[in-house]
Amino acid sequence: MSRDRDWQLQVSRRLRITDAFVIVWAVIGAYVIRFGFEPDFVISGQEPNYFLVSIALALVWWFMLGAWNSRQSRILGAGPDEYKRVAAASLWLFGLVAIISYVFRIETARGYVGIALPVGLLGLLLARWLIRQHLSVARQKGGSMSRILLLGGPSAVAHLASSLQRAKHSGYLPVAAYTPGAPENLTVEPESGLPILGHAVDTSSVLVAIEQCRADAVAVSAGVQLHPQTIRHLGWELAARNVGLIMAPALTDIAGPRIHTQQVAGLPLIHVTTPTLEGGQRVAKRLFDIVVSGVLIVLAAPVMLVITALVKFGSKGPVLFRQDRVGMEGRQFQMLKFRSMVEDAEARLVDLQHRNEGNGLLFKIRDDPRVTPIGRVLRKYSLDELPQLFNIFAGSMSLVGPRPPLPKEVAEYEHDVRRRLLVKPGLTGLWQVSGRSNLSWQDSVRLDLYYVENWSLAGDLVIILRTARAVFHSTGAY
Repeated sequence: MSRDRDWQLQVSRRLRITDAFVIVWAVIGAYVIRFGFEPDFVISGQEPNYFLVSIALALVWWFMLGAWNSRQSRILGAGPDEYKRVAAASLWLFGLVAIISYVFRIETARGYVGIALPVGLLGLLLARWLIRQHLSVARQKGGSMSRILLLGGPSAVAHLASSLQRAKHSGYLPVAAYTPGAPENLTVEPESGLPILGHAVDTSSVLVAIEQCRADAVAVSAGVQLHPQTIRHLGWELAARNVGLIMAPALTDIAGPRIHTQQVAGLPLIHVTTPTLEGGQRVAKRLFDIVVSGVLIVLAAPVMLVITALVKFGSKGPVLFRQDRVGMEGRQFQMLKFRSMVEDAEARLVDLQHRNEGNGLLFKIRDDPRVTPIGRVLRKYSLDELPQLFNIFAGSMSLVGPRPPLPKEVAEYEHDVRRRLLVKPGLTGLWQVSGRSNLSWQDSVRLDLYYVENWSLAGDLVIILRTARAVFHSTGAY
């Protein structure tokens, strides 16, 4: 079967070369810093020859990255698996070095190891991130993608196609659908527009469809009307043809840490744990908010003083804008912002309703005439939100969380949307790092609910790092 998998070979080759360069750079750097520029070939007593050790360490490190499958195409470009495997391979290697040194009583230079490991690991992760950015750009243009045949019921196929098309950075390109047992007069999936290549319930017909659309993998979704034994046989045939098999259960917006697979009687049962933010987790999040917001208040104090003067003398009105917002469990609080609009902005809102560019319950105008010249700059770089650090320190907000809604928005919430109120609203969140005002109401709700369902402290740290990038690019800020 002829398929265009050149991108996989190219990325794999690029990763092997990059890994080798970073490892050699880290090991040589550690050697030079610790022992100088002169290579020593002499072994004295229990002291190892670090020049030879460096060569062996670099080779083993490079091979361990391959042994941990950190260069597999299916984990490249999206998700944390690639980073986890790079870190695991590196930590296992240096753990083995420590064990060998202890068992054989070899005096290992701690400075050498203490430089090589963190520098090499940081370099590897940074290199992987840079390659991932390049890969993401290529995928947004339609390149470096795995062709996927979607196998399942009509509604499940439509949902899966929409999800994959929305997440192009993941590298999956739906090219066709196969709907066993569906009406045979349906040749095009109405929602996604994908061609439907068949409806028969036998393995051979599915294999013909795979050949026809030159699929690299088959994604089996919910509602597939195939006997389990047929799916098993299909898996064998796909393995023989080097075609991937992906099982896509009817679970949406569930993060990896909540999913656990257990083998029972040969069946891979998927357990989904209930999201909680109680006890130690709640205390840890609160302590994180207090410490980080306190530090940021001190660091940002000079900037806030300058902004205070600019707002005060830039236009008539108070420096701070106070607005009632709804927090956790529906409790209202006053959210603080630097005033970025004219003093009578709220009174002029009625006259501008016909110009609303927002979606759903959100009111947004790209060129809002109420915004002051200084306020436009503050909004572009989110500087008007700095006073919310005091909200966070006081406990009414969190550093990361759903967008703080207005009371009138909450009054119109549907039942599911009210789950946003299970956690404190945040200064930043998934909505902030995913487009801000460019998001539709549906996407904003989906991201907020995803955060509520899958909260973790590590996730908060990632969002904070992504926030700096979003603010710098000023995407969706108006």
